[in-house]
Amino acid sequence: MTDKLRLGLDINGEPKDLLVDGYKTLLEVLREDARLTGTKHGCELGECGACAVLLDGEPVLSCLVLGAECQGRHVTTVEGLTENGRLHPLQECFADLGAAQCGYCTPGILVTAKALLDRDPSPSRASIQEALAGNLCRCTGYLQIFEAVEAAAKKMAQAATSAASSDRESSR
Repeated sequence: MTDKLRLGLDINGEPKDLLVDGYKTLLEVLREDARLTGTKHGCELGECGACAVLLDGEPVLSCLVLGAECQGRHVTTVEGLTENGRLHPLQECFADLGAAQCGYCTPGILVTAKALLDRDPSPSRASIQEALAGNLCRCTGYLQIFEAVEAAAKKMAQAATSAASSDRESSR
């Protein structure tokens, strides 16, 4: 029997206290212990990006990170992109523009793209390509993915502008 360790994480905005095997990767902790299966097993060598999650807001390949290294940290998976039951604009644009075909790579691409938009709300096509260079997709040819990220950036900018206008109107 292996020794278990108590692992306290914030996963998708909720505190989790898990009892896990010390040898497990963050990917395994998320899928097997936290029962969040959106994050995918891909190559398990850090080369495909299917397992990407946000760790304290930065994209990481969860197959290369030990769960034990994440004590007290914030993890965001694809399940955590929705807010109050509403899809994130990236998820909406991916669906609207057909940016996901088989969908296996999509969770890793979505969280990686979210990190990009968090730090650069209006990225160039080259910036999107660079940010997603570690995420492999065998189905789409990438064009729809890049277009969906661009559309989400515009949608998010419009929502921010609308919210700012509403705030100004209500303060009058």
